[in-house]
Amino acid sequence: MEESTLLSKKVSRRNILKTAGAGSVGMLIGATGIGGLLSLSDTKITKGETMKDKIPFYGKHQAGIATEAQHHIYFASLNLTVDNRKELIQLFRDWTEASAAMTEGKAVGDHAGNPFLPPKDTGEAAGLAASNLTITFGVGPGLFEKDGNDRFGLRNKKPKELKELPKFPLDSLEEKWSGGDICIQACADDLQVAFHAVRNLVRIARGKAVMHWTQSGFQRTKQADTKKETPRNLFGFKDGTVNPNTNNGKEMDQQVWVQSGDGPGWLAGGTYMVVRRIQMFIEVWDRTALREQENTFGRHRDSGAPIGQKNEFDSPDYNKKDANGQLAIPIDSHMRLANGDGSQQILRRAYSYADGMDPETGSFDAGLLFICFQRNPEKQFIPMQHRLAKMDKLNEYTVHKGSAIFACLPGTKKGGYIGETLF
Repeated sequence: MEESTLLSKKVSRRNILKTAGAGSVGMLIGATGIGGLLSLSDTKITKGETMKDKIPFYGKHQAGIATEAQHHIYFASLNLTVDNRKELIQLFRDWTEASAAMTEGKAVGDHAGNPFLPPKDTGEAAGLAASNLTITFGVGPGLFEKDGNDRFGLRNKKPKELKELPKFPLDSLEEKWSGGDICIQACADDLQVAFHAVRNLVRIARGKAVMHWTQSGFQRTKQADTKKETPRNLFGFKDGTVNPNTNNGKEMDQQVWVQSGDGPGWLAGGTYMVVRRIQMFIEVWDRTALREQENTFGRHRDSGAPIGQKNEFDSPDYNKKDANGQLAIPIDSHMRLANGDGSQQILRRAYSYADGMDPETGSFDAGLLFICFQRNPEKQFIPMQHRLAKMDKLNEYTVHKGSAIFACLPGTKKGGYIGETLF
C-alpha cells in the first residue's frame, strides 16, 4: 500500500472518536483523604522497612535508568527563571542533598526549626518507607542556549545530539506537554513517595525554576504480578520485551551510557532520555477484533510471543507466512518496524497514565508516558521513530501529544553534587 493511502487510512480511523467516543465511556475519578496533621520529627526506618526498600542516590550512574522499574512515576519538566550560573550550581547542590535524604526515606532538612515558619519538608511522606525511590535529573537544550542567548556560559558544552526532536508524521504535539530546561523523574513503589520527592524539589527551586509540565504514571504492582512478567500497556499487550540487558555492562556501554569519546567529556556516564506522551484511543481499540489487534503489534496478546511463536522471548521469524501466503508478522506491525534491521536498540522504561476524560471527545484521556534511554538518539530513537511514524499500524489507535529530550547527567559521589561535571 502506498504511503499516502496508509496515512489517509490512519487519520480517518482517528476520526471515529469524534462520532463514536462520546457518551460511551466513564470517567476516572481519583480521591485523596487527609487524615490529620503529619509529624515531621520521625525519620527512622518504619516498621517493615528494610535496606531492600532503598536504592542509593550516589553512584557512577544515576539511579532510575538501569534500575528495575518501580510501580509509579512522577515526572516533571521545569523551566529556569534565572540566568545566574552560581544560582544554578547552588540549585543542583541543594537538590543533591535533598534527593540523597529522600531516597533514604528521610525528610528534607532540619526539623527543629522555627515553629512560626513553614517546615522545610512538606510532610506527606512522613512515616512512609523509602519505597525504592529513585530521582533522576536531566537537562534540556534550553539550559545551554535559549533565544540565541548563552544563558549560563555553557553553550560550548552543548552536545550536538542534544537538540529538539524532529516533528514526525502524524505528531500532534502540544506545548503544554513538550520540552523543558530540566527534568525530574521520580520513581517509587508508592505514588505518594514519588510525588513527595518532586514536590519538595520544586519547592527548593522556587525563585529559580517553575514547572512547565508534569505527568504521573503507573505499572502493575509486584503484589499483583508475583512472577514479575513484562508489564502490559493499556491495550493489554506486553510492552518492553525487547530491551538491552541492564545487567550486562558491555551491552549497556554500547547502547545506553555515553562514552568519553562520544562528545563533551562532562556527559560520560550519562545518557540521553527521550520522553513522549502518547494518547491511546482505547475505546476504538476495544471495538477492534483480536486478530487485528495482534497483527497491529505483531505479537500474540496472551503470551506476548511473536506471531507464530509460543513464548514471549522467542526470536521472531519475519519471513514466516500464514496459510494464505501472507507474512505472519505484517509488514506494518509495530514490532517489525521497531526492530528494523536489528541495529538500533533503546532502553524502554515506559509507564501508563490515566488523566480522567478528554473534554473534546468524551473518551478516556489515557495512554503511555513513553520514556527511553540511549547513547545516541540520532542513531537510535530517531531513525526508529521515523519508521514507526511513517507506516506503523498502531498509529491508527494513538497520537503523540508531547515530546522532549534531555541529557541525563552522570552520577555523583558523596560530597559532590549532581551536574558538577558540567560546571
